[in-house]
Amino acid sequence: MSYDPSRDDTPADGDDTPDDESPDADRNVLGGELRPCGTDPVTGYLRDGHCRDVDGDVGEHTLCAVVTAEFLTYSRDRGNDLITPRPEFEFPGLDPGDRWCLCVGRWLEALEAGVAPPVVLEATDESVLRAVEPDDLRDHEFDPEPFEPGAIDE
Repeated sequence: MSYDPSRDDTPADGDDTPDDESPDADRNVLGGELRPCGTDPVTGYLRDGHCRDVDGDVGEHTLCAVVTAEFLTYSRDRGNDLITPRPEFEFPGLDPGDRWCLCVGRWLEALEAGVAPPVVLEATDESVLRAVEPDDLRDHEFDPEPFEPGAIDE
């Protein structure tokens, strides 16, 4: 990128990338560098803690959510059991309150059903904006203060 004298924040060397970001870094829905979603349990299609847009990930595990009991039950009832551990897939099983990279399509289904879990915008890949309206993301932004994940009814 070339130097733009009309922008006070553009360094004279022409590099307008903030010091803590690389120019080819994965981006989040806010336009910043993609932050980790979760490491306990380790999430992401690559199990690297990030909800990256990865070639070969047909489920698009790019939306970082803080799962609720209501969402986990909803997902299980539709054939996608995220509660039961599946070691053969390096899947520990989720508890309410865990952060997990969800499939965009499943989150949209949950949104329509009124059970979409909150979204960690800083850890949600910008590719999600191809399928989800920004207002829907903002309306479901995770706020740790009033958050109550609930409990699973067995």
